[in-house]
Amino acid sequence: MAHREPDTKIATDPHENRARVVKSVKGTKGDEAREVRIKAALKANIARRKAQARARHAENDPGDDQ
Repeated sequence: MAHREPDTKIATDPHENRARVVKSVKGTKGDEAREVRIKAALKANIARRKAQARARHAENDPGDDQ
C-alpha cells in the first residue's frame, strides 16, 4: 500500500473559507405574500408566548390578584 498525503487544501483566496452569503430574495414571485405570512406567524408566536408567560406568572403567584 502506498502512503497518501491527506487531501488538505490550503486556501489562497481569503473569501474561500467564508460562510456562504445568501442574497436577498426580494423581487421573486410571491415574495410579498410570504413576508405577510411570516409576519403573521411571528405575531401569533409572540402572542402565544406572552399568554404562556402570564399563565406561568399566575400559577406562581396566585395571591397577587388583589
